[in-house]
Amino acid sequence: MKLDLNFPDFQKDLFKLEKKELHILIKTLRTLSRMDFDQNRRSSGLNLEKTGTLKTRKGKSLYSIRLSRSLRATLTIEDDYLRFISLHADHDSAYKK
Repeated sequence: MKLDLNFPDFQKDLFKLEKKELHILIKTLRTLSRMDFDQNRRSSGLNLEKTGTLKTRKGKSLYSIRLSRSLRATLTIEDDYLRFISLHADHDSAYKK
């Protein structure tokens, strides 16, 4: 999979991370980039799941993925891209608008 980390809200949250959190996140993103969609979906550690009925403005489904014990991200899937929308230290907030 290819990773798109260019969404402004995601970058804002990314640049707020402490060094330790950032190191763990980069390690997980490196792993994600080596996996295909089916491997991502089946990985129990990543826990990729739809966020219910939440969608993007263009109608794309939103997903939540576990990046570490303390971080989840919201993303969309377009072709072979995982497009990251936001980071969440509070896991439950990944399922809200």
